[in-house]
Amino acid sequence: MVDWRELAATGLGLGRAPYGPGTAGSAGAAALAWGAVAYGGAQGGYALLAVALLLYPLGRNLAEWAEREWGEDPGRFVLDEVAGYLLGAAIIWLAAGVPDAVDLLALFVLFRAFDILKPWPVSRLEEIGGGDGVMLDDIAAGILAAAVLLLLPLLF
Repeated sequence: MVDWRELAATGLGLGRAPYGPGTAGSAGAAALAWGAVAYGGAQGGYALLAVALLLYPLGRNLAEWAEREWGEDPGRFVLDEVAGYLLGAAIIWLAAGVPDAVDLLALFVLFRAFDILKPWPVSRLEEIGGGDGVMLDDIAAGILAAAVLLLLPLLF
């Protein structure tokens, strides 16, 4: 029988992808966001925000469990990517209106870039350690990716 903690921590198994588990988890989050766009109606942005916020305490606790089971900041733990991407999608939705597929794809690319490259403040938050450090760097990557997407039209 599969442990519910492993199922949740791996984003319903996406974190078990042999290559790029963080990308797989982010893709799962993008699919959720697209589902919210397609079926969520006007309140979809609030639903994404609620899910992202609820995933934080769950992810924080599961990250500590995952580190005991699999080592420090394990790659197969992708709940942080899910929460970070969904938060970014919610910010875009609530600030600029319902995102389209291009918005969600651009968010995906920027989110993954910020999560991998870890520019400041993403890198600083990762230094916190424990469940908060595992979760907060991805939360920051989602916020930063959304901010860049929202500011780009002002620059061009």
